[in-house]
Amino acid sequence: MGFIWVTAGTGFIFLMTCLGSAAAGLIPKGSAEAAKKIFLGFAAGVMIAASIWSLLIPAIDEAEARGSIAWIPAAGGVALGVLFLFALDQVIPHLHPSSNVQEGLSSTAKRTTLMIWAVTLHNIPEGMAVGLSFSLAAQHPDDSALYASAMALAIGIGIQNFPEGAAVSLPIRQEGASAGKAILLGCLSGIVEPFFGFLAFLLAAFIAPFMPWLLSFAAGAMLYVVVEELIPEAHLGEHSNAGTLGVMAGFLLMMILDVALG
Repeated sequence: MGFIWVTAGTGFIFLMTCLGSAAAGLIPKGSAEAAKKIFLGFAAGVMIAASIWSLLIPAIDEAEARGSIAWIPAAGGVALGVLFLFALDQVIPHLHPSSNVQEGLSSTAKRTTLMIWAVTLHNIPEGMAVGLSFSLAAQHPDDSALYASAMALAIGIGIQNFPEGAAVSLPIRQEGASAGKAILLGCLSGIVEPFFGFLAFLLAAFIAPFMPWLLSFAAGAMLYVVVEELIPEAHLGEHSNAGTLGVMAGFLLMMILDVALG
């Protein structure tokens, strides 16, 4: 049963990335920059709320249920998640759309390829988060609230993947790529989500006692992405109010989803 749910959940968030990438073709180029700020801010807000309500709080509850000192796996997992994303950030060659400075190891790849790698980096913890949430629910089949919470997380990340997919394909279009190529590359940036979702789901099934660490690990990785990339890029240049409002809207939506469905 859990396998079916994680298939549906990770498939949904990947589909929403593709739909968002396609929708970017409808946005006039003159409005692309403002739209990108709103989209990035919205994604950041959803990820902050998801990290707290869908990952950290369940991690603390699970640790307490197992008789552990709750703050140790919560804090330790967050720290490990941050270090994991930081390490990937230093190794994988990538380029943020707002910058001309390549990060990670040196590479001769094209600019658009490096931009795709940048987005792929922060899609990894999103897939992990959904996979782990459904794994936790599968380990407690009598607790329907956990399945509801996992579904809320998948819906929230899927919703934010729609504008996030657009935020990926818009800069690629601005680089001069055709609409079709921008949509395809934007869609492909989300392929890591089902892959890491399944990987996390299977890993958690084999090491169930470490579930509080895994949940908080995913939370830390998501928070790293928010602080390192999404919020700074949502506030570049003038008129950063759009990015701020996007963050608030995303946070409120994810919080409502998690509380209402969980």
